Amino acid sequence: MNFSFFKNISPIYFYLVSVVCFVLSNVVRDKNIPLYYILLFLGAIFFILGFFKRMKNR
Repeated sequence: MNFSFFKNISPIYFYLVSVVCFVLSNVVRDKNIPLYYILLFLGAIFFILGFFKRMKNR
Protein backbone atom coordinates (compact mmCIF):
# COMPACT_ATOMS: atom_id res chain seq x y z
CA MET A 1 0.00 0.00 0.00
CA ASN A 2 1.14 3.52 -0.75
CA PHE A 3 0.90 5.81 2.29
CA SER A 4 2.68 8.77 0.69
CA PHE A 5 -0.48 10.90 0.95
CA PHE A 6 0.14 11.13 4.74
CA LYS A 7 3.32 13.09 4.01
CA ASN A 8 1.41 15.83 2.18
CA ILE A 9 -1.40 16.30 4.71
CA SER A 10 -1.39 19.46 6.79
CA PRO A 11 -1.25 19.00 10.59
CA ILE A 12 -4.55 20.85 10.97
CA TYR A 13 -6.35 17.93 9.28
CA PHE A 14 -4.93 15.50 11.82
CA TYR A 15 -6.18 17.78 14.60
CA LEU A 16 -9.59 18.05 12.94
CA VAL A 17 -9.96 14.27 12.68
CA SER A 18 -8.85 14.02 16.29
CA VAL A 19 -11.59 16.40 17.45
CA VAL A 20 -14.19 14.53 15.38
CA CYS A 21 -13.12 11.23 16.98
CA PHE A 22 -13.36 12.73 20.48
CA VAL A 23 -16.82 14.18 19.81
CA LEU A 24 -18.10 10.90 18.34
CA SER A 25 -16.69 8.98 21.27
CA ASN A 26 -18.66 11.16 23.68
CA VAL A 27 -21.82 10.64 21.63
CA VAL A 28 -21.57 6.82 21.74
CA ARG A 29 -20.18 6.58 25.28
CA ASP A 30 -23.32 5.16 26.93
CA LYS A 31 -24.44 2.97 24.02
CA ASN A 32 -21.31 1.19 22.84
CA ILE A 33 -18.33 0.99 25.22
CA PRO A 34 -15.86 -0.78 22.86
CA LEU A 35 -16.49 1.80 20.12
CA TYR A 36 -16.01 4.54 22.72
CA TYR A 37 -12.53 3.29 23.56
CA ILE A 38 -11.62 2.74 19.91
CA LEU A 39 -12.60 6.31 19.04
CA LEU A 40 -10.70 7.67 22.04
CA PHE A 41 -7.62 5.76 20.95
CA LEU A 42 -7.94 6.96 17.34
CA GLY A 43 -8.42 10.54 18.50
CA ALA A 44 -5.26 10.37 20.58
CA ILE A 45 -3.29 8.81 17.71
CA PHE A 46 -4.39 11.48 15.23
CA PHE A 47 -3.58 14.22 17.74
CA ILE A 48 -0.08 12.80 18.25
CA LEU A 49 0.43 12.45 14.48
CA GLY A 50 -0.57 16.09 14.00
CA PHE A 51 1.74 17.19 16.80
CA PHE A 52 4.74 15.33 15.40
CA LYS A 53 4.00 16.55 11.88
CA ARG A 54 3.90 20.14 13.16
CA MET A 55 7.17 19.75 15.04
CA LYS A 56 8.83 18.22 12.00
CA ASN A 57 7.83 21.16 9.79
CA ARG A 58 9.36 23.75 12.11
